[in-house]
Amino acid sequence: MNIAVLGAGSWGTTLAVLLAKKGHHVRLWAHRPEFAALLESERENIRYLKGTRFPDNLQIVTDLRALVVWSQIIVTAVPSQALRETALGFSDLSLDGKILVNVAKGIEIGTGKRMSEVLLDVLPGLQASQIAALYGPSHAEEVIKEQPTTVVASSQLLRTAEKVQEVFHTNMFRVYVNTDIIGVEIAGSVKNIIAIAAGISDGIGFGDNAKAAIITRGMAEISRLCLKLGGDPVTISGLSGIGDLVVTCLSRHSRNRYVGEEIGRGRSLHDVISRMNMVAEGVHSSKAVFELSRSVGVEMPIIQAVYEMLFKGKPVQQAILDLMTRDPKQERD
Repeated sequence: MNIAVLGAGSWGTTLAVLLAKKGHHVRLWAHRPEFAALLESERENIRYLKGTRFPDNLQIVTDLRALVVWSQIIVTAVPSQALRETALGFSDLSLDGKILVNVAKGIEIGTGKRMSEVLLDVLPGLQASQIAALYGPSHAEEVIKEQPTTVVASSQLLRTAEKVQEVFHTNMFRVYVNTDIIGVEIAGSVKNIIAIAAGISDGIGFGDNAKAAIITRGMAEISRLCLKLGGDPVTISGLSGIGDLVVTCLSRHSRNRYVGEEIGRGRSLHDVISRMNMVAEGVHSSKAVFELSRSVGVEMPIIQAVYEMLFKGKPVQQAILDLMTRDPKQERD
């Protein structure tokens, strides 16, 4: 199939290589022409995935509109806060018969929209049945090495999810399907914020007890928001939920856990972010999810604590004390 991958970061590049190796006609779009030129000249992504050569059937392009017209499947792999601007670049083009597969994980600041909702908001000719989310515990650093990975393709229309499954599935990249795109997107987005909290715990020097508490109570917060927004809480026990949450909170590859760890060690958010060459989606999402939770009346104390530490200057030790001294509650609240 003709497949466009929008976004030449580590994950977009990894998926482009995976799809090209399967024999699809793949074109990878880079936002900056100079970066596209570098990708083409080096035939590898030396900035994000040095050492992985591009297959011959993987082309690098800069013409977004021509790429959209050519494609049958469009994979959106740009940072979540850049998805709206990117989609606006082709909002007047026909998308009849095309499938959009979003892999960006986040909630849009200011609107509280999930990524599928952003696409529907920007692209007037797009139907919800044409959108799928491909989420799960899948660090690019391992997928590119063809290490065993499992993810979930979710769409409102089962047939769309199954088509995505067919296109992406390999012997080492196993794709499951479901139709709860709300739950998948909520889980995959909020887990990045919980990972920041887990990293803060690591940075302070707390142990396994604290990490387990953050992961478990983080799941409870994700479940509450998922249910409130119309998703199925059972999804949280799946790959996009507990699967992605565990890997993001524990892995050395996790950008969000790294940000939290450095915050816990006393560095400022600005200092940490300015020295990273990749986006930690949980930073922006913490603000968006905090605002969303307040607007829909869902209590999310861990999310609130991360937001206040990152954006309100709340001292880490005070945030932890506030979490631990909240009124006792039933576990299943």
